[in-house]
Amino acid sequence: MINFNGNLVAQSNENIEQNRGFLYADAVFETLKILDGKVLFLEDHYFRLMASMRILRMEIPLDFTLEYLEGEILKTTNAFNLNNARVRLTVFRTGEGRYLPEQRTIGFIINAESTSGLYLNATDKYEVELFKDFYISKHLLSTLKTTSCLINITASIFAQENNYENCLLINDDKNVVEAINGNVFIVKDNIISTAPIADGCKNGIVRKKLMEIINNTEDFVLEERSISPFELQKADEIFITNIAIGIQSVTQYRKKTFVNKVANNLLTKLNAAY
Repeated sequence: MINFNGNLVAQSNENIEQNRGFLYADAVFETLKILDGKVLFLEDHYFRLMASMRILRMEIPLDFTLEYLEGEILKTTNAFNLNNARVRLTVFRTGEGRYLPEQRTIGFIINAESTSGLYLNATDKYEVELFKDFYISKHLLSTLKTTSCLINITASIFAQENNYENCLLINDDKNVVEAINGNVFIVKDNIISTAPIADGCKNGIVRKKLMEIINNTEDFVLEERSISPFELQKADEIFITNIAIGIQSVTQYRKKTFVNKVANNLLTKLNAAY
């Protein structure tokens, strides 16, 4: 192993804690937003986390309740005097073993950092491009927020090397699934479209909340359907959603530039939902 001084040293396996989240990406995570000392959409995050853990056959302790989790999250943010924060909760399977775990019990880590209050739609340049080196597979595991994020990582490097702010990821059918860090919505006239979970996109919390808002708004029609890359340059708007940023409008895709009128309208309604 390499220590922090850059020196190569020997160390036996007996002295290394075997974290399966590190060794095999045997972990799931939730990113949460704390606003004015409260966890936003906590029930949605909790039930999504429970569903992910059950799909991965993790053993969930009886005392791992919503109330317990909320208490541990707020204990962490309060310790750092964070009234508005971004929190990452990572749940990993404990124990040793190779691919087959010797036990299925869990441990978790909570990280918190200061962030702004209500969401703002940044107006700076935000150009995107398709990432076509690797594809997202259309199966249930792709929809879970696991720590296996190699496609997102390589797409982020591609974006940086080519001066893009983000990339749009596609699946095996060459349909647009999501962005590197969130779900994608496209607007054409009064129709707002987003990829279905069956296409392999993450089941985002803000995605869910925005779909509820759009369905309750007479001005727009929501379509949950596969999105072809050819539709992107015909769209009036494209925006990306996640719990950390809320809504981020795309300003350019190739030669097409976009407005952000609908995104700002929906962002006002999203902030009001808090």
